[in-house]
Amino acid sequence: MPRKFKPALAAKTSKIKIKRNDQVLVIAGKSKGVTGRVIRVIADKNRVLVEGAQMIKKHVKADPNRRIEGGIQEREATIHISNVMLIDSEGKKTRIGYKVEGETKIRIARSNGAEIATVADKK
Repeated sequence: MPRKFKPALAAKTSKIKIKRNDQVLVIAGKSKGVTGRVIRVIADKNRVLVEGAQMIKKHVKADPNRRIEGGIQEREATIHISNVMLIDSEGKKTRIGYKVEGETKIRIARSNGAEIATVADKK
C-alpha cells in the first residue's frame, strides 16, 4: 500500500542565510527593486520583514487602554525569503557564502568575496 504523505520531508527546513539588520534588495513581487533593512526573520515560515517594502493598509480598532489610535495604518508585510537578495559592500546584489577561519565561520559575499558584517558588528 503506497504512502500518501512523507512526514520526514514535510518538516524539512532550509538554512536561512539572511539575518536581521542586513541590507537586502527585493527581486520579485509587488515591491520589486526596493532596498531596505531586514527588521525581522521568521525562520519557520521562511519569511522576512523588510523596512519600506510590501506596504499594506491595516485597519486598526482604537484601544484607549493601550493608547492605540484607531484608523488605517500603513505597515510592512512579510516577504518570502526567496524574493530578497543581500546587498554587498559595493551596492550590488549577491549570494551568500561561508569561509571558515580557525574556529569561526564567516559570511562572505559571493560577488566580490568581501566579508559581510554581522549583527554584532553593526551595533
